[in-house]
Amino acid sequence: MEYVPILVLVLSFVCLLAIGTPVAWSIAMSSFLTLLVSIPFLPAATTVSQRIGTGLDSFALLAIPLFILSGELMNKGGIAHRLIAFAKTLVGALPGGLALINIISAMLMGAIAGSAMAAASAMGSILGPEMEKEGYSREFGAAVNITAATTGLVIPPSNVLIVYSLASGGASIAALFLAGYIPGILTGLFLMIVASVWAKKKGYKVGKRSRLKKVFKTFIDALPSLFMLIVVIGGIVTGIFTATEASAIAVLYSFLLGLFYREISLPKMPRILLDSSTTTAIVMLLIGASMSMSWALSYENIPQEISTGLLALSDNPIVILLVINLLLLFVGIFMDMTPAVLIFTPIFLPVVTALGLDSVHFGIIMVLNLCIGLCTPPVGSVLFVGVGIAKTSIEKVVKPLLPLFIAMVIALFLVTYFPELSLWLPRQFGL
Repeated sequence: MEYVPILVLVLSFVCLLAIGTPVAWSIAMSSFLTLLVSIPFLPAATTVSQRIGTGLDSFALLAIPLFILSGELMNKGGIAHRLIAFAKTLVGALPGGLALINIISAMLMGAIAGSAMAAASAMGSILGPEMEKEGYSREFGAAVNITAATTGLVIPPSNVLIVYSLASGGASIAALFLAGYIPGILTGLFLMIVASVWAKKKGYKVGKRSRLKKVFKTFIDALPSLFMLIVVIGGIVTGIFTATEASAIAVLYSFLLGLFYREISLPKMPRILLDSSTTTAIVMLLIGASMSMSWALSYENIPQEISTGLLALSDNPIVILLVINLLLLFVGIFMDMTPAVLIFTPIFLPVVTALGLDSVHFGIIMVLNLCIGLCTPPVGSVLFVGVGIAKTSIEKVVKPLLPLFIAMVIALFLVTYFPELSLWLPRQFGL
């Protein structure tokens, strides 16, 4: 009987997804069916609905809609153009210059906006046509854009790291934010190396070297956007304000910056508020449904059984981390990042902490791992956005995507087995 809840949970979730049920409803309904194994219909239904509501009752979660609104303001506020111009002066003359510009701009845009989809949308629509005009294949441009967009989910401020903090039961958001910098930049560098080698092999055009005066001018233009990172992260790390308060400051700053750039006006605000509200509703429903599944998992003692099984498999941290990474890579193919973090953190975190791993380090491993899932079908949201903007197909993008995908996996395993890549910065600040 002890394996029945696990079987019900997995089979019902997979079947619901297979028939096209939205992810959030698949999670909630499979949680309900799992509880029916142990308790009657009415208490099971009441518990799931109650957990969806109480799962959202958290002050820390208030940061997510505010960061989403901030990202929407940044996306519409002319930030992308200025970041691209700055990146162009830095790496435009290197092999695969436009691809490198895409990666650096996506890293900056993703970090500022906190959204991989916003970064993929902005960079794809602006740089995609320009890359094609310069002789780059449409599929290569889409592949670069898709993989680069995910780096902003590791480089703070990141909504997913806030979700992980909630799921882990108290990992410091400030420590997680600082821990994301080196892994995020490392992943970006690996993508740049692969893109440069691919571009050189294909003989794509190389741009002209920019003069120092132009580098300085584009830097000054982009500086107000980049300064937001200092304000938000600096305030959180120094303890001046919490992550939730920082998200409100980010909204105000991005709004004023959009007005300063004359890219945002009051008549545009209703559309911006509506778009951010739509995104917030989707994310919050996913979080609420995932919290109900987490409770169902705990009630049926599934995390403890999985933990016992993994620890019985081996007590070697290298082996356990390898197994967890492979499982998360598989999970990322079928599940969106937010529910995956909420559901699998309570399952895997006790295992890794029993082996002496830091919860902050594991948070970066998990988020970096699930970023790869955003680039893979059938649920990879960033993959579909990137392919849609490039007006191409997934089948055509697979070939140039594969080496970039491998670069991300190599970065993941380096971060997994070299904890200092994640923990060095937080330790410098005593976190």
